[in-house]
Amino acid sequence: MKLDKAFYTREDVIAISKDLLGKYLVTYIDGKLTSGMIVETEAYLGVEDKASHAYGNRKTKRTEPFYKEGGIAYVYMCYGIHYLFNIITNKADIPHAILIRAVDPYDGIDTMLERRKKTKLKPDLTAGPGALSVALGIKANHNETDLSGNDIWVEDRGVVVKMNEIIASPRVGVAYAKEYALKPWRFRIKDNPYTSKAR
Repeated sequence: MKLDKAFYTREDVIAISKDLLGKYLVTYIDGKLTSGMIVETEAYLGVEDKASHAYGNRKTKRTEPFYKEGGIAYVYMCYGIHYLFNIITNKADIPHAILIRAVDPYDGIDTMLERRKKTKLKPDLTAGPGALSVALGIKANHNETDLSGNDIWVEDRGVVVKMNEIIASPRVGVAYAKEYALKPWRFRIKDNPYTSKAR
């Protein structure tokens, strides 16, 4: 079942980040269906969060998607190499977002392997936000994609992740965010091989 708008427009981005674990990120791009179970997320709390692109209510061409109603994609290029896929949450003008850091591959694995130029299914196929975007075919033109459409969406397939199966730890690569770099806003499914290592 495709998640509806109400799932994304809730106020608590931390809760949504945890709720996304066990859901399936699905893409239908270039006529090919691919999916993976979300196993790692990171929450970004907008205006107050020094690690967020929208910190201090920053408004630029790049951050425009943050100020739209939740339930759309925010895709940006990191280090001039990787496209990172985020989900905008909350009501319009409250710039919350969740980075999807890793998925456990499910549908269209052959397509993912081809896109990643790999021959064997190993965790590095979709472990890490840059890798999963390549595997799922997500590029810059998918920025602001409506997740209620038929290009990129998230499904509930009945997987239940219990609270004691979720590891909370600091986010990755945000040392510049000072005290916010230490916030335990990265969430992983315990013992899943596709998640990042602990910090």
